Amino acid sequence: MSDPAADDAKRIEKLYEFGERLNESKDKSQNVEDYQGIIDAAKSSIKAKQLAAQLIPRFFKFFPDLRDAAVECLVDLLEEEDLAVRVQAIRGLPLFCKDTPEYIPKIVYLLVQLLAAEDFVERDAVHKALMSLLRQDVKASLSALFGRIANVDEPSADDLIREKILNYMKDKVFPIKAELLKPQEEMERHITDLIKKCLEDVTGAEFRMFMDFLKSLTIFGDKAPPERMKELVGLIEAQADLDAQFTVSDTDHIDRLISCLFMAIPFFVRGASSSKFFNYLNKEVLPLFDELPEERKLDLLKALAEISPYTMPQDSRQTLPSIVQLLKKYMPRRKTGEEMNFTYVECLLYAFHHLAHKAPNATNSLCGYKIVTGQPSDRLGEDFSEHYKDFTERLTTVEELTRATMKKLTQGMAGHNKAMSAAKTDEEKNTIKTQKQNTTSGLRTCNNILAMTKPLHSKTPSFIGDKSISLSWKEAVKASAPATNTGTGGKRPASAVNGSGNAASKKGRGAGGMQNQLVNRAFEGLSQGGRGGGRGRGRGWGGRGRGRNYR
Repeated sequence: MSDPAADDAKRIEKLYEFGERLNESKDKSQNVEDYQGIIDAAKSSIKAKQLAAQLIPRFFKFFPDLRDAAVECLVDLLEEEDLAVRVQAIRGLPLFCKDTPEYIPKIVYLLVQLLAAEDFVERDAVHKALMSLLRQDVKASLSALFGRIANVDEPSADDLIREKILNYMKDKVFPIKAELLKPQEEMERHITDLIKKCLEDVTGAEFRMFMDFLKSLTIFGDKAPPERMKELVGLIEAQADLDAQFTVSDTDHIDRLISCLFMAIPFFVRGASSSKFFNYLNKEVLPLFDELPEERKLDLLKALAEISPYTMPQDSRQTLPSIVQLLKKYMPRRKTGEEMNFTYVECLLYAFHHLAHKAPNATNSLCGYKIVTGQPSDRLGEDFSEHYKDFTERLTTVEELTRATMKKLTQGMAGHNKAMSAAKTDEEKNTIKTQKQNTTSGLRTCNNILAMTKPLHSKTPSFIGDKSISLSWKEAVKASAPATNTGTGGKRPASAVNGSGNAASKKGRGAGGMQNQLVNRAFEGLSQGGRGGGRGRGRGWGGRGRGRNYR
């Protein structure tokens, strides 16, 4: 009987002979039998498979007729039970492409299937193999990787692989873009075009990841021309689905719209046009505002407030009637005992000031002002005195309610301070700290409201069009502690002022004079930070949307 160990030793020795002859040969293409012998040996013992996995890629380029057989051999080794064999085969795959770049798409396809490997050593080998390909030919490798992401015709079973590729891009590729993307402008444009194709089918989180990356590229940097900003805003507009009819039942679209509004703000700051967003808001969304889900109303108003400084005069003129109508809805003409939503009023007043600053005489017919610009749109010959009386009465009522609420908030703060001194546990201290932050935010809101109502009593008011007013939640976000931060996907803290049983209204927790639940509900959402789409829904906007065209 033959000795298995001896037979294996002979095969290993034979493999070394094949390798030595190939190394020494001046015309390696003549050593077909030696190369075929290496391929055949890969079907034997573990040691032989490991050695074959090293030798097959090394001499691959010299035997074009055996290339398919060689690749298939390594693919078989990828499925071996022995980890060392699999890892050696993975390491060999990029070598196939060193002199035969036409194999890059196929090798990338093989490697990305292995990104889901459970073993860390194997997964690390895959990461390094992909990086090796990127360094060999970044353009072809990126095209192959993004091709797998953008292939929307693949069955949903491939979603796990798609997710692994995206994580690899985010964690391993994007951080070293300056090193990989050379020549810089050409490759940055190439990866931008690849990303655009992927945006036809992305979740909210994926879209934000891609947009953050694009913003970091030099071609979209501070010195980029206006058309580059327009290009990025165009991607956000497409994701927001501004060509679709708006329906209040489509909460996914509402979330997407609000998130996209916030994402577009940095580009509006840099001069990109906000007209398409404002046209959509004015024609499709604001007329249906009352029908929106309550939790979406606040996010939408915050977004509207934040983008209002970046409107064009014509957009301002068209949007102001809707804003004034909402102001009249949420600013009571008389005290009725019903609560007023202070955050809504802050948002609307802020938007009103900035829009009116761009189109001041539009307020003549809406609010009864007497602003003279010399244009027919001044409408000075018409009597709008009833509008003025109605609007200023509402302003006065708002101011009275605001001052009364500030008194309660100040009393509540004194109670919080006493409770903090008496608190013994960290949990109690954190709860009181959150209550104090919410009270501080409430006071900011009240101060902002009073600052914005004061100039509006004049027949010819000066509208605020600068940065003298800082929105309350913007400051609150900067001041909030990590323990109470409500980032994307997180839950609101139990004591956040969100309109339902605020901890600040409960006895025995240092609430002081803050036991009026109407006051608490009036500051709905002060601790949210004004970002839509972050409601713990898992993958962003409720799943990937199919078929949106970004090219």
